[in-house]
Amino acid sequence: MTEWEKAQSGYLYDANYDKNIVDARIRCADLCYEFNLCKPSDIEMQNILLHRILGEIKGDIVITAPFYCDYGTNISVGNNFYTNHNCTILDGAKVTFGDNVFIAPNCVFTTAGHAIDAEQRASGLEIALPIYIGDNVWIGANVTVLPGITIGDNTIIGAGSVVDKDIPSNVIAVGNPCKVLREVTEKDKEKYPRWEEV
Repeated sequence: MTEWEKAQSGYLYDANYDKNIVDARIRCADLCYEFNLCKPSDIEMQNILLHRILGEIKGDIVITAPFYCDYGTNISVGNNFYTNHNCTILDGAKVTFGDNVFIAPNCVFTTAGHAIDAEQRASGLEIALPIYIGDNVWIGANVTVLPGITIGDNTIIGAGSVVDKDIPSNVIAVGNPCKVLREVTEKDKEKYPRWEEV
């Protein structure tokens, strides 16, 4: 079994010294570098590069530079995906985003975890566990989503949260560690004023 196959199967793997894995990260880093240097008005080149970086794009997306990821090939984004500045995705395992996912600035999605044993950690062994983000999810600024996490549909993660456990659908969750604050209700449609012609 290759080191990459070990990573995809949830085993400890050599993330630091395996040539194929290191080469894949360098390739992705070069593409992210090119993307981050694009003029903001050069949407065409941004889209070309994003299709080279990401494993699957299911519709229209907007990623605001700077953007960073480890491999790119493990990332799948749904339609109407948006991330603001400075999103980092460490995709040693699959990272899947549903449709209509909005991500505020400075967010991190990390599938990567180091070995707990100091000797294993020093030898370069890591673990990678997949992350799944459902449809219609809003992630607030400065959120960190840790390895192996699922966030359900229609959920909001409040700014500054560290998500270390699965979060169900249709809730607002916040904190470090992130906890469910309350359900999203019909009354939330009245939270902010809307302009209406008289």
